[in-house]
Amino acid sequence: MAVEVLDTLGLKCPQPILKIAVRAPDMQPGDILEVLGDCPTFEKDVRTWCERLGKVFLSVKE
Repeated sequence: MAVEVLDTLGLKCPQPILKIAVRAPDMQPGDILEVLGDCPTFEKDVRTWCERLGKVFLSVKE
């Protein structure tokens, strides 16, 4: 299991989701993608993306 960090700080939606979508196919089952983001709709957008694609959303830290 690998943990990768994706920095999307300063990007406005939908750019963070697009970057996640590009990175996700290269990951293996069990890998964790930690995404740093500060877009006002970031949490909602990531949760929706995970639900639509059957990905597991682990947590959010402020």
